Amino acid sequence: MEIKTFGVIGAGQMGNGIAQVVAMSGLNVIMNDIRQEFVEKGVKAITKNLDRSVDKGKMSKEDRDAVLGRIKTSVDIKDMADVDFAVEAATENEPLKFQIFKNLDETCRPEVILATNTSSIPIGRIAFQTKRPEKVIGMHFMNPVPVMKLVEVIRGLATSDETFNVTWELAEKFGKTPALANDYPGFIANRILMPMINEAIFCLYQSVGTKEDIDTVMRLGANHPMGPLTLADLIGLDTCLAIMETLYDGFKDSKYRPCPLLRKYVEAGWLGRKTGRGFYTYD
Repeated sequence: MEIKTFGVIGAGQMGNGIAQVVAMSGLNVIMNDIRQEFVEKGVKAITKNLDRSVDKGKMSKEDRDAVLGRIKTSVDIKDMADVDFAVEAATENEPLKFQIFKNLDETCRPEVILATNTSSIPIGRIAFQTKRPEKVIGMHFMNPVPVMKLVEVIRGLATSDETFNVTWELAEKFGKTPALANDYPGFIANRILMPMINEAIFCLYQSVGTKEDIDTVMRLGANHPMGPLTLADLIGLDTCLAIMETLYDGFKDSKYRPCPLLRKYVEAGWLGRKTGRGFYTYD
């Protein structure tokens, strides 16, 4: 299966990051979102990342322009009729993802693989929304996509060997290191990471330590590159809550119960970096 044009649904932090690494690999990209302002913001973020690489001498201006030239924007999901592979990178919202996959299934050619960048929602549940469950797979990139090397590849119960092999090879083409995860809520990365972040929030909630001390302990004591509360702000507290709810719903185990403080912040709209305020305040 030859992949020439790659579709990305969602131009936010994850979507524009995926579009960037795909375009840098030499493929054409159609980056879609529901509003023109969203795709323009996505292109702006990509341009800023590439400009930074030019300033550091890691990329020539000509290469930057070539990468940007391979990215086409779209606000009509019917444009996905032209792609050879599509990945959904929308908000971690189950009904929204279900609708996107129904639309993709109707729009894309029958042979096109439909991947999801979901952080936690079971692949089989998403595949059930389509008439091609054997061509649905999880392709979970890490944030920030241009920097992080890992891609979790998650097989659903019906995912075919061909779908898996094509997806694995694409991840390698993008300069990533793929790792196989089976289809359980949270997969590997977030089943381990999110309860740790949630426990850090419980530590703050119960006044075990200040946010600064909690982050310092994990940075210097566990050698993490950033503290769990800083990381939660980077990921987005709404995303953290959605993943914890998926884990709790999927396993019915109290150890996955979201911290009440996390829920309170999300309800207040304090979602982290993207809103300017989470556990920390940002410009």
